[in-house]
Amino acid sequence: MSGKMSRLYRGETTVDFYGRRKLGFLLSLFVALVTVASLASQGLNLGIDFKGGVAWEVPASKTFDIQQARDVLDANGISSKDAKVQVLTSGTDRRIRIQVGDQPSEKIDALKVAFAKDAGVNTDLVSVAAVSSTWGRSITEKALRALVVFFALVSLYIAFRFEWKMALAAIIAMVHDVLVSVGVYSLLGLEVTPATVVAFLTILGFSLYDTIVVFDKIQENDHRFKTSRVSYGDVINVSMNQVLMRSLNTSISAILPVLSLLVLGSWVMGAVALQEFAVALLVGLLTGAYSSIYIASPLLGMFKEREAKYEGMRGHLALGPEMTRLILTGAAAGRRATAQRSEATRIDEAVERASTDQDLATASTVLSHPPRPRKKGRR
Repeated sequence: MSGKMSRLYRGETTVDFYGRRKLGFLLSLFVALVTVASLASQGLNLGIDFKGGVAWEVPASKTFDIQQARDVLDANGISSKDAKVQVLTSGTDRRIRIQVGDQPSEKIDALKVAFAKDAGVNTDLVSVAAVSSTWGRSITEKALRALVVFFALVSLYIAFRFEWKMALAAIIAMVHDVLVSVGVYSLLGLEVTPATVVAFLTILGFSLYDTIVVFDKIQENDHRFKTSRVSYGDVINVSMNQVLMRSLNTSISAILPVLSLLVLGSWVMGAVALQEFAVALLVGLLTGAYSSIYIASPLLGMFKEREAKYEGMRGHLALGPEMTRLILTGAAAGRRATAQRSEATRIDEAVERASTDQDLATASTVLSHPPRPRKKGRR
C-alpha cells in the first residue's frame, strides 16, 4: 500500500480543509444562484399527487404510440401540448402513460374508451388515476410541514447533544443539500413525486449522520487540545483528516447500490418509476458528503472563532509536518513551537559564537606575547 493511502487509512492525512473553506462557499453560492434562476424561470415539474390531474396508462402496441396518444387527446378537446406522455417499460411490458390536468368524470371515462379503442385492447386494461387539485395542495402542505418538523427536531437534538452553534451549522448544511437537490430536479425537469419527498428525507438523514460523525470527532479533539494553544481551525482540520476515510467508505458504500438502482433498474431494465427516487438519492448522497466537509464544519469553525478562547488564534493553522505532529502527539507545532525552536536555535548559535570568540581571543593572547630573546652564540 502506498504511503498516501496508508496515511489515509490511519487518519494521518494533512489536507487543509478549513483553509480552503472559501472555495467550498463559492461553489455552493454558485449552485444556489443557478437553482434560484432555474426555479424562477421554469419551476418544478410537480407530479400528479402534488398539483392534481388525471393519468391514464395504456398498453403500447404497433398502432398505439406517443404520437397516437397525443392525437386522441386533441380529438377529445384536450391540448396535447400541456400533456405529459411517456413510455414505461418493465421487462417485456411496455405501457404509455398520459398525464393531464383536472378533468370532469365524463371526460375521463370517454378518454379511457378512446385510448382502449386506438390501442386495440379491452377498457379494463387501461388504468386511470385521478387526483384533485385540493388533494394535491394538501399533500404539498403536509410534505412541507414534515420537513419543518424534521428540521426542528434535529436542531433540538444537536443543541442538546452538542451545542447550538453545531445545530445551526448542521441545519444550514441540510438546507444546502435540499437546495442542491431541488436545483437538479428543476434543471433536468424531473418529476417530483411522493417518492421524491421520501428520498429527500432519506438524504437529509444521511447528511445529518455524516455531520454528526464529524462533529463528534471535533468535540473529542476540542477536549483533547484544551490545555494546548491550538486554533479552532486546527481542531477542525485534525478532526476532518481523522474521519476522512470513514466518510469516504460510508459515502461509497451508500452510493454504489443507488447507482445500480439508477443505471440497471431505470436505464437498462426500463423501470422509469425508479428514476426520480434514485436520482434524488444519488444527488443527496453526494451533496450530503460534500456539505459535512465544506459547509457544516467550516461554518462551525467561523462561529467558534468568535469566542474569546479561540479569537486570539484566529487564522493560525498548522500545515504539513506541523499538522502531522498535532495529529499524532496532540502537541502544538504551530507558531509557538516554531518560536521556541527558533529561540533555542538562536541561543545555541550564540553560545557557539561566544565559544569561538573566546577561543580566538585565547589564541590571540598566546600569539601576541613578545618573542623570547635569542641566545648569543659563542664566537
